[in-house]
Amino acid sequence: MRCYNCGSELDREERCPSCGADLAIFQRIIRTSNAYYNQGLERASVRNLSGALESLRKCLKFNKNHIDARNLLGLVYYEMGETVDALSEWVISRSYQPKNNPANRYLDAIQQNRGQLATINQTIKKYNQALRYCEQDSRDLAMIQLKKVLSLNPKLIRGHQLLALLYLQEDKLDLAKKSLRNAGKVDANNTLTLRYLKEVNQKLKEKGNDQKAKDDDLISYQSGNETIIMPKRFKESSLGSTILSVIIGLIVGAAVTASLIVPSVRSTANDEAQEKLLAANNEMVAKDRIIRELQDEIEALDGRVDEERQNYEQVEDKIRTYQRLIEAYVTFHAGETMQAGDLLKEVEYSYLSVDVKRIYNDLNTQVKEQYLETLYTDGYAAYSRGGYEEAIINLQKVVAEQMDYQDGNAAYYLAQAYRRSGDLNSAREYYQFVVDNYPGTQRARTSRNYVDAQE
Repeated sequence: MRCYNCGSELDREERCPSCGADLAIFQRIIRTSNAYYNQGLERASVRNLSGALESLRKCLKFNKNHIDARNLLGLVYYEMGETVDALSEWVISRSYQPKNNPANRYLDAIQQNRGQLATINQTIKKYNQALRYCEQDSRDLAMIQLKKVLSLNPKLIRGHQLLALLYLQEDKLDLAKKSLRNAGKVDANNTLTLRYLKEVNQKLKEKGNDQKAKDDDLISYQSGNETIIMPKRFKESSLGSTILSVIIGLIVGAAVTASLIVPSVRSTANDEAQEKLLAANNEMVAKDRIIRELQDEIEALDGRVDEERQNYEQVEDKIRTYQRLIEAYVTFHAGETMQAGDLLKEVEYSYLSVDVKRIYNDLNTQVKEQYLETLYTDGYAAYSRGGYEEAIINLQKVVAEQMDYQDGNAAYYLAQAYRRSGDLNSAREYYQFVVDNYPGTQRARTSRNYVDAQE
Protein backbone atom coordinates (compact mmCIF):
# COMPACT_ATOMS: atom_id res chain seq x y z
CA MET A 1 0.00 0.00 0.00
CA ARG A 2 1.21 3.51 -0.83
CA CYS A 3 0.49 6.82 0.85
CA TYR A 4 -2.26 8.76 -0.94
CA ASN A 5 -0.35 12.03 -0.38
CA CYS A 6 3.30 11.32 -1.20
CA GLY A 7 3.24 7.78 -2.64
CA SER A 8 5.59 6.27 -0.05
CA GLU A 9 5.43 2.54 0.74
CA LEU A 10 3.39 1.83 3.89
CA ASP A 11 2.89 -1.10 6.21
CA ARG A 12 0.23 -0.56 8.90
CA GLU A 13 1.19 2.89 10.17
CA GLU A 14 -1.56 5.29 11.23
CA ARG A 15 0.51 8.20 9.90
CA CYS A 16 2.79 8.32 6.88
CA PRO A 17 6.45 8.25 8.03
CA SER A 18 7.44 10.47 5.09
CA CYS A 19 4.85 13.24 4.96
CA GLY A 20 2.93 12.73 8.22
CA ALA A 21 -0.48 12.37 6.54
CA ASP A 22 -3.29 10.81 8.63
CA LEU A 23 -3.97 7.33 7.20
CA ALA A 24 -6.83 6.11 9.41
CA ILE A 25 -9.66 6.91 6.97
CA PHE A 26 -7.50 5.96 3.99
CA GLN A 27 -6.83 2.49 5.44
CA ARG A 28 -10.54 2.01 6.14
CA ILE A 29 -11.30 2.85 2.48
CA ILE A 30 -8.68 0.36 1.29
CA ARG A 31 -10.09 -2.38 3.55
CA THR A 32 -13.62 -1.70 2.29
CA SER A 33 -12.39 -1.86 -1.31
CA ASN A 34 -10.63 -5.17 -0.68
CA ALA A 35 -13.76 -6.58 1.00
CA TYR A 36 -15.85 -5.78 -2.08
CA TYR A 37 -13.17 -7.31 -4.30
CA ASN A 38 -13.22 -10.56 -2.31
CA GLN A 39 -17.02 -10.58 -2.48
CA GLY A 40 -16.89 -10.08 -6.25
CA LEU A 41 -14.35 -12.88 -6.61
CA GLU A 42 -16.57 -15.27 -4.65
CA ARG A 43 -19.62 -14.39 -6.73
CA ALA A 44 -17.74 -14.78 -9.99
CA SER A 45 -16.47 -18.22 -8.93
CA VAL A 46 -20.09 -19.49 -8.67
CA ARG A 47 -21.12 -17.75 -11.95
CA ASN A 48 -23.13 -15.03 -10.20
CA LEU A 49 -21.77 -12.57 -12.76
CA SER A 50 -24.36 -9.83 -12.13
CA GLY A 51 -23.54 -9.85 -8.42
CA ALA A 52 -19.82 -9.88 -9.23
CA LEU A 53 -20.26 -6.77 -11.43
CA GLU A 54 -22.00 -4.93 -8.61
CA SER A 55 -19.32 -5.82 -6.04
CA LEU A 56 -16.38 -4.99 -8.34
CA ARG A 57 -17.86 -1.62 -9.32
CA LYS A 58 -18.20 -0.73 -5.64
CA CYS A 59 -14.60 -1.87 -5.09
CA LEU A 60 -13.34 0.47 -7.84
CA LYS A 61 -15.52 3.27 -6.52
CA PHE A 62 -13.51 3.16 -3.28
CA ASN A 63 -10.14 2.48 -4.95
CA LYS A 64 -9.86 3.10 -8.69
CA ASN A 65 -6.22 1.87 -8.63
CA HIS A 66 -7.21 -1.69 -7.60
CA ILE A 67 -5.62 -3.46 -10.58
CA ASP A 68 -6.84 -6.98 -9.70
CA ALA A 69 -10.44 -5.77 -9.36
CA ARG A 70 -10.35 -3.91 -12.67
CA ASN A 71 -8.84 -6.90 -14.49
CA LEU A 72 -11.45 -9.22 -12.94
CA LEU A 73 -14.21 -6.78 -13.94
CA GLY A 74 -12.92 -6.99 -17.53
CA LEU A 75 -12.98 -10.80 -17.38
CA VAL A 76 -16.56 -10.79 -16.07
CA TYR A 77 -17.63 -8.46 -18.89
CA TYR A 78 -15.86 -10.71 -21.39
CA GLU A 79 -17.58 -13.82 -19.99
CA MET A 80 -20.97 -12.08 -20.36
CA GLY A 81 -20.21 -11.32 -24.01
CA GLU A 82 -19.62 -7.58 -23.43
CA THR A 83 -16.21 -7.49 -25.13
CA VAL A 84 -16.06 -3.70 -25.68
CA ASP A 85 -16.59 -3.01 -21.96
CA ALA A 86 -13.94 -5.62 -21.15
CA LEU A 87 -11.41 -3.93 -23.47
CA SER A 88 -12.11 -0.54 -21.87
CA GLU A 89 -11.41 -1.87 -18.37
CA TRP A 90 -8.17 -3.54 -19.45
CA VAL A 91 -6.94 -0.41 -21.26
CA ILE A 92 -7.56 1.66 -18.11
CA SER A 93 -5.83 -1.01 -16.01
CA ARG A 94 -2.76 -0.91 -18.26
CA SER A 95 -2.60 2.88 -18.02
CA TYR A 96 -2.39 2.65 -14.20
CA GLN A 97 0.18 -0.20 -14.23
CA PRO A 98 1.98 -0.55 -17.58
CA LYS A 99 4.34 -3.32 -16.43
CA ASN A 100 3.66 -6.77 -14.95
CA ASN A 101 -0.06 -6.39 -15.63
CA PRO A 102 -2.17 -9.36 -16.88
CA ALA A 103 -4.26 -6.82 -18.83
CA ASN A 104 -1.39 -6.56 -21.34
CA ARG A 105 -1.76 -10.26 -22.11
CA TYR A 106 -5.54 -10.02 -22.47
CA LEU A 107 -5.35 -7.04 -24.85
CA ASP A 108 -2.56 -8.55 -26.96
CA ALA A 109 -4.49 -11.81 -27.30
CA ILE A 110 -7.54 -9.97 -28.68
CA GLN A 111 -5.73 -7.40 -30.84
CA GLN A 112 -3.53 -10.01 -32.51
CA ASN A 113 -6.57 -12.11 -33.40
CA ARG A 114 -8.06 -10.17 -36.32
CA GLY A 115 -10.75 -12.79 -36.77
CA GLN A 116 -11.98 -12.23 -33.23
CA LEU A 117 -12.08 -8.46 -33.73
CA ALA A 118 -14.12 -8.96 -36.89
CA THR A 119 -16.48 -11.27 -35.01
CA ILE A 120 -16.92 -8.67 -32.24
CA ASN A 121 -17.74 -6.03 -34.81
CA GLN A 122 -20.27 -8.26 -36.60
CA THR A 123 -21.89 -9.19 -33.29
CA ILE A 124 -22.42 -5.55 -32.31
CA LYS A 125 -23.76 -4.65 -35.74
CA LYS A 126 -26.19 -7.58 -35.94
CA TYR A 127 -27.45 -7.01 -32.38
CA ASN A 128 -28.15 -3.34 -33.18
CA GLN A 129 -29.93 -4.45 -36.36
CA ALA A 130 -32.08 -6.82 -34.30
CA LEU A 131 -33.03 -3.93 -32.01
CA ARG A 132 -34.07 -1.87 -35.03
CA TYR A 133 -36.19 -4.76 -36.29
CA CYS A 134 -37.87 -4.92 -32.87
CA GLU A 135 -38.66 -1.20 -33.04
CA GLN A 136 -40.22 -1.81 -36.48
CA ASP A 137 -42.25 -4.76 -35.06
CA SER A 138 -40.46 -7.19 -37.44
CA ARG A 139 -40.14 -9.98 -34.91
CA ASP A 140 -39.27 -12.75 -37.37
CA LEU A 141 -36.34 -10.75 -38.81
CA ALA A 142 -35.22 -9.79 -35.30
CA MET A 143 -35.17 -13.47 -34.24
CA ILE A 144 -33.10 -14.39 -37.32
CA GLN A 145 -30.54 -11.68 -36.49
CA LEU A 146 -30.37 -12.71 -32.84
CA LYS A 147 -29.77 -16.34 -33.77
CA LYS A 148 -26.83 -15.17 -35.92
CA VAL A 149 -25.56 -13.04 -33.03
CA LEU A 150 -25.69 -15.97 -30.60
CA SER A 151 -23.97 -18.27 -33.08
CA LEU A 152 -21.07 -15.77 -33.13
CA ASN A 153 -21.17 -14.97 -29.40
CA PRO A 154 -23.08 -17.66 -27.41
CA LYS A 155 -22.32 -15.88 -24.10
CA LEU A 156 -24.08 -12.61 -24.92
CA ILE A 157 -26.69 -12.54 -22.16
CA ARG A 158 -28.56 -9.58 -23.66
CA GLY A 159 -29.01 -11.58 -26.88
CA HIS A 160 -30.52 -14.57 -25.05
CA GLN A 161 -32.86 -12.32 -23.07
CA LEU A 162 -34.10 -10.40 -26.11
CA LEU A 163 -34.65 -13.64 -28.06
CA ALA A 164 -36.61 -15.09 -25.13
CA LEU A 165 -38.75 -11.94 -25.00
CA LEU A 166 -39.56 -12.30 -28.72
CA TYR A 167 -40.45 -15.98 -28.24
CA LEU A 168 -42.67 -14.99 -25.33
CA GLN A 169 -44.54 -12.48 -27.48
CA GLU A 170 -44.98 -15.15 -30.16
CA ASP A 171 -46.33 -17.55 -27.47
CA LYS A 172 -43.45 -19.98 -28.11
CA LEU A 173 -43.03 -20.66 -24.43
CA ASP A 174 -40.80 -23.75 -24.65
CA LEU A 175 -38.28 -21.92 -26.88
CA ALA A 176 -38.38 -18.87 -24.60
CA LYS A 177 -37.64 -21.06 -21.58
CA LYS A 178 -34.76 -22.76 -23.42
CA SER A 179 -33.23 -19.38 -24.34
CA LEU A 180 -33.50 -18.16 -20.75
CA ARG A 181 -31.85 -21.32 -19.46
CA ASN A 182 -28.95 -20.68 -21.86
CA ALA A 183 -28.65 -17.19 -20.37
CA GLY A 184 -28.73 -18.72 -16.88
CA LYS A 185 -25.80 -20.99 -17.74
CA VAL A 186 -23.67 -17.85 -18.27
CA ASP A 187 -25.02 -15.79 -15.34
CA ALA A 188 -26.87 -17.86 -12.77
CA ASN A 189 -28.51 -15.00 -10.82
CA ASN A 190 -29.25 -12.38 -13.47
CA THR A 191 -32.32 -10.48 -12.24
CA LEU A 192 -33.79 -9.84 -15.69
CA THR A 193 -33.37 -13.48 -16.71
CA LEU A 194 -35.12 -14.69 -13.55
CA ARG A 195 -37.99 -12.23 -14.05
CA TYR A 196 -38.54 -13.40 -17.65
CA LEU A 197 -38.31 -17.03 -16.55
CA LYS A 198 -40.99 -16.45 -13.90
CA GLU A 199 -43.27 -14.97 -16.55
CA VAL A 200 -42.72 -17.95 -18.88
CA ASN A 201 -43.40 -20.48 -16.09
CA GLN A 202 -46.61 -18.62 -15.19
CA LYS A 203 -47.84 -18.78 -18.78
CA LEU A 204 -46.91 -22.46 -19.05
CA LYS A 205 -48.87 -23.15 -15.87
CA GLU A 206 -51.95 -21.34 -17.23
CA LYS A 207 -51.66 -23.23 -20.50
CA GLY A 208 -51.46 -26.54 -18.59
CA ASN A 209 -54.64 -25.70 -16.64
CA ASP A 210 -56.52 -25.04 -19.89
CA GLN A 211 -55.44 -28.41 -21.26
CA LYS A 212 -56.53 -30.11 -18.05
CA ALA A 213 -59.97 -28.47 -18.29
CA LYS A 214 -60.42 -29.97 -21.75
CA ASP A 215 -59.45 -33.41 -20.50
CA ASP A 216 -62.17 -33.24 -17.83
CA ASP A 217 -64.78 -33.99 -20.54
CA LEU A 218 -63.27 -37.50 -20.93
CA ILE A 219 -63.33 -40.56 -18.68
CA SER A 220 -60.94 -43.50 -18.66
CA TYR A 221 -60.91 -46.99 -17.15
CA GLN A 222 -58.60 -50.00 -17.20
CA SER A 223 -59.55 -53.11 -19.19
CA GLY A 224 -56.89 -55.78 -18.73
CA ASN A 225 -53.62 -54.23 -19.81
CA GLU A 226 -55.33 -51.45 -21.82
CA THR A 227 -56.67 -48.03 -20.82
CA ILE A 228 -60.04 -47.18 -22.39
CA ILE A 229 -60.83 -43.42 -22.89
CA MET A 230 -64.32 -42.28 -23.92
CA PRO A 231 -66.65 -39.27 -23.56
CA LYS A 232 -68.62 -39.04 -20.32
CA ARG A 233 -71.94 -39.20 -22.18
CA PHE A 234 -71.01 -42.34 -24.09
CA LYS A 235 -73.33 -45.28 -23.44
CA GLU A 236 -72.61 -48.84 -24.48
CA SER A 237 -75.29 -50.30 -26.71
CA SER A 238 -76.76 -53.81 -26.56
CA LEU A 239 -75.75 -56.65 -28.90
CA GLY A 240 -79.00 -56.51 -30.89
CA SER A 241 -78.67 -52.79 -31.45
CA THR A 242 -75.12 -53.26 -32.66
CA ILE A 243 -76.06 -55.94 -35.21
CA LEU A 244 -78.97 -53.83 -36.47
CA SER A 245 -76.66 -50.82 -36.90
CA VAL A 246 -74.18 -52.89 -38.91
CA ILE A 247 -76.89 -54.22 -41.25
CA ILE A 248 -78.30 -50.74 -41.82
CA GLY A 249 -74.80 -49.43 -42.52
CA LEU A 250 -74.14 -52.14 -45.13
CA ILE A 251 -77.41 -51.37 -46.89
CA VAL A 252 -76.76 -47.61 -46.93
CA GLY A 253 -73.17 -48.14 -48.09
CA ALA A 254 -74.24 -50.33 -50.99
CA ALA A 255 -76.84 -47.77 -52.06
CA VAL A 256 -74.36 -44.88 -51.93
CA THR A 257 -71.79 -46.87 -53.89
CA ALA A 258 -74.29 -47.70 -56.60
CA SER A 259 -75.76 -44.22 -56.96
CA LEU A 260 -72.93 -41.81 -56.18
CA ILE A 261 -69.39 -43.18 -55.81
CA VAL A 262 -69.00 -45.11 -59.07
CA PRO A 263 -70.15 -42.24 -61.35
CA SER A 264 -67.96 -39.74 -59.53
CA VAL A 265 -64.70 -41.72 -59.63
CA ARG A 266 -63.70 -40.30 -63.00
CA SER A 267 -64.57 -36.76 -61.95
CA THR A 268 -62.58 -37.14 -58.73
CA ALA A 269 -59.54 -38.40 -60.66
CA ASN A 270 -59.70 -35.34 -62.94
CA ASP A 271 -60.03 -33.00 -59.97
CA GLU A 272 -57.02 -34.61 -58.28
CA ALA A 273 -54.97 -34.22 -61.46
CA GLN A 274 -55.88 -30.52 -61.66
CA GLU A 275 -55.01 -30.01 -58.00
CA LYS A 276 -51.60 -31.67 -58.46
CA LEU A 277 -50.88 -29.52 -61.51
CA LEU A 278 -51.86 -26.37 -59.60
CA ALA A 279 -49.72 -27.43 -56.62
CA ALA A 280 -46.73 -28.03 -58.93
CA ASN A 281 -47.14 -24.58 -60.48
CA ASN A 282 -47.38 -22.97 -57.04
CA GLU A 283 -44.25 -24.80 -55.93
CA MET A 284 -42.32 -23.57 -58.99
CA VAL A 285 -43.41 -19.98 -58.31
CA ALA A 286 -42.36 -20.29 -54.66
CA LYS A 287 -38.95 -21.69 -55.64
CA ASP A 288 -38.43 -18.86 -58.14
CA ARG A 289 -39.25 -16.33 -55.41
CA ILE A 290 -36.81 -18.01 -52.99
CA ILE A 291 -34.08 -17.97 -55.67
CA ARG A 292 -34.62 -14.25 -56.29
CA GLU A 293 -34.53 -13.53 -52.55
CA LEU A 294 -31.28 -15.48 -52.18
CA GLN A 295 -29.74 -13.61 -55.12
CA ASP A 296 -30.77 -10.29 -53.55
CA GLU A 297 -29.24 -11.37 -50.24
CA ILE A 298 -25.99 -12.36 -51.98
CA GLU A 299 -25.81 -8.94 -53.65
CA ALA A 300 -26.48 -7.24 -50.33
CA LEU A 301 -23.75 -9.29 -48.61
CA ASP A 302 -21.29 -8.43 -51.38
CA GLY A 303 -22.10 -4.77 -50.93
CA ARG A 304 -21.52 -4.98 -47.16
CA VAL A 305 -18.03 -6.50 -47.40
CA ASP A 306 -16.38 -3.08 -47.72
CA GLU A 307 -18.59 -1.72 -44.95
CA GLU A 308 -17.55 -4.54 -42.59
CA ARG A 309 -13.89 -3.90 -43.40
CA GLN A 310 -14.30 -0.19 -42.64
CA ASN A 311 -16.08 -1.00 -39.38
CA TYR A 312 -13.22 -3.29 -38.37
CA GLU A 313 -10.67 -0.57 -39.09
CA GLN A 314 -12.82 1.89 -37.12
CA VAL A 315 -12.76 -0.40 -34.06
CA GLU A 316 -8.95 -0.48 -34.22
CA ASP A 317 -8.83 3.33 -34.57
CA LYS A 318 -11.10 3.77 -31.52
CA ILE A 319 -8.90 1.50 -29.41
CA ARG A 320 -5.80 3.38 -30.59
CA THR A 321 -7.46 6.74 -29.79
CA TYR A 322 -8.27 5.71 -26.21
CA GLN A 323 -4.71 4.40 -25.77
CA ARG A 324 -3.22 7.71 -26.95
CA LEU A 325 -5.49 9.69 -24.61
CA ILE A 326 -4.56 7.54 -21.62
CA GLU A 327 -0.83 7.72 -22.48
CA ALA A 328 -1.12 11.52 -22.80
CA TYR A 329 -2.80 11.71 -19.38
CA VAL A 330 -0.07 9.59 -17.77
CA THR A 331 2.85 11.40 -19.44
CA PHE A 332 1.46 14.84 -18.57
CA HIS A 333 1.14 13.98 -14.90
CA ALA A 334 4.68 12.57 -15.10
CA GLY A 335 5.90 16.03 -16.17
CA GLU A 336 6.53 15.23 -19.85
CA THR A 337 4.41 18.02 -21.35
CA MET A 338 5.85 17.94 -24.89
CA GLN A 339 5.24 14.22 -25.27
CA ALA A 340 1.72 14.64 -23.89
CA GLY A 341 1.00 17.39 -26.43
CA ASP A 342 2.21 15.24 -29.33
CA LEU A 343 0.07 12.32 -28.13
CA LEU A 344 -3.05 14.51 -27.89
CA LYS A 345 -2.61 15.46 -31.56
CA GLU A 346 -3.09 11.75 -32.41
CA VAL A 347 -6.44 11.54 -30.56
CA GLU A 348 -9.47 11.38 -32.88
CA TYR A 349 -11.97 13.56 -31.00
CA SER A 350 -15.06 12.19 -32.80
CA TYR A 351 -14.41 8.66 -31.46
CA LEU A 352 -14.65 9.75 -27.81
CA SER A 353 -17.79 9.37 -25.70
CA VAL A 354 -19.42 12.41 -24.06
CA ASP A 355 -17.80 11.78 -20.65
CA VAL A 356 -14.38 11.09 -22.16
CA LYS A 357 -14.62 14.26 -24.28
CA ARG A 358 -14.88 16.29 -21.06
CA ILE A 359 -11.73 14.58 -19.78
CA TYR A 360 -9.98 15.30 -23.09
CA ASN A 361 -10.98 18.99 -23.05
CA ASP A 362 -9.75 19.49 -19.48
CA LEU A 363 -6.46 17.73 -20.23
CA ASN A 364 -5.98 19.56 -23.54
CA THR A 365 -6.50 22.94 -21.85
CA GLN A 366 -3.81 22.16 -19.25
CA VAL A 367 -1.37 20.66 -21.76
CA LYS A 368 -1.85 23.24 -24.49
CA GLU A 369 -0.74 26.20 -22.37
CA GLN A 370 2.52 24.56 -21.27
CA TYR A 371 3.00 22.90 -24.67
CA LEU A 372 2.81 26.18 -26.61
CA GLU A 373 4.97 28.00 -24.08
CA THR A 374 7.70 25.35 -24.32
CA LEU A 375 7.58 25.29 -28.13
CA TYR A 376 7.75 29.10 -28.33
CA THR A 377 10.63 29.33 -25.86
CA ASP A 378 12.62 26.62 -27.68
CA GLY A 379 11.83 28.13 -31.09
CA TYR A 380 12.87 31.66 -30.08
CA ALA A 381 16.06 30.34 -28.46
CA ALA A 382 16.93 28.42 -31.64
CA TYR A 383 16.28 31.55 -33.75
CA SER A 384 18.47 33.68 -31.49
CA ARG A 385 21.43 31.32 -31.86
CA GLY A 386 20.97 30.93 -35.63
CA GLY A 387 19.29 27.51 -35.64
CA TYR A 388 16.64 28.57 -38.14
CA GLU A 389 15.52 25.09 -39.19
CA GLU A 390 14.86 24.09 -35.58
CA ALA A 391 13.15 27.44 -34.95
CA ILE A 392 10.85 26.90 -37.96
CA ILE A 393 9.81 23.43 -36.70
CA ASN A 394 8.93 24.65 -33.20
CA LEU A 395 7.31 27.97 -34.19
CA GLN A 396 5.31 26.32 -36.96
CA LYS A 397 3.69 24.05 -34.35
CA VAL A 398 2.84 27.13 -32.26
CA VAL A 399 1.13 29.11 -35.05
CA ALA A 400 -0.69 25.98 -36.21
CA GLU A 401 -2.40 25.90 -32.79
CA GLN A 402 -2.65 29.68 -32.17
CA MET A 403 -1.71 32.14 -34.92
CA ASP A 404 -1.68 35.21 -32.63
CA TYR A 405 0.39 33.61 -29.86
CA GLN A 406 2.40 36.14 -27.79
CA ASP A 407 0.67 39.05 -29.58
CA GLY A 408 1.95 37.86 -32.95
CA ASN A 409 5.57 37.31 -31.87
CA ALA A 410 5.40 33.63 -32.85
CA ALA A 411 4.29 34.50 -36.39
CA TYR A 412 6.87 37.33 -36.67
CA TYR A 413 9.87 35.23 -35.62
CA LEU A 414 8.65 32.36 -37.81
CA ALA A 415 8.68 34.77 -40.77
CA GLN A 416 12.16 35.96 -39.78
CA ALA A 417 13.39 32.35 -39.54
CA TYR A 418 11.98 31.55 -42.99
CA ARG A 419 13.60 34.69 -44.48
CA ARG A 420 16.99 34.01 -42.95
CA SER A 421 16.87 30.42 -44.18
CA GLY A 422 16.15 31.67 -47.73
CA ASP A 423 12.44 30.70 -47.99
CA LEU A 424 10.96 34.12 -48.82
CA ASN A 425 7.64 32.78 -50.12
CA SER A 426 6.85 31.08 -46.80
CA ALA A 427 7.98 34.16 -44.85
CA ARG A 428 5.62 36.46 -46.80
CA GLU A 429 2.43 34.85 -45.36
CA TYR A 430 3.47 35.49 -41.76
CA TYR A 431 4.86 38.99 -42.44
CA GLN A 432 1.48 39.86 -43.97
CA PHE A 433 -0.32 38.51 -40.88
CA VAL A 434 1.73 40.81 -38.63
CA VAL A 435 1.07 43.80 -40.93
CA ASP A 436 -2.69 43.17 -40.98
CA ASN A 437 -3.21 42.44 -37.29
CA TYR A 438 -0.63 44.65 -35.48
CA PRO A 439 -0.48 47.98 -37.39
CA GLY A 440 1.58 50.79 -35.93
CA THR A 441 4.12 48.48 -34.24
CA GLN A 442 7.80 48.19 -35.05
CA ARG A 443 7.24 44.55 -36.06
CA ALA A 444 4.53 45.65 -38.53
CA ARG A 445 6.77 48.31 -40.09
CA THR A 446 9.65 45.86 -40.44
CA SER A 447 7.31 43.25 -41.91
CA ARG A 448 5.88 45.86 -44.33
CA ASN A 449 9.41 46.62 -45.58
CA TYR A 450 10.14 42.96 -46.29
CA VAL A 451 6.79 42.48 -48.04
CA ASP A 452 7.29 45.58 -50.19
CA ALA A 453 10.85 44.55 -51.00
CA GLN A 454 9.67 41.14 -52.19
CA GLU A 455 6.94 42.70 -54.36
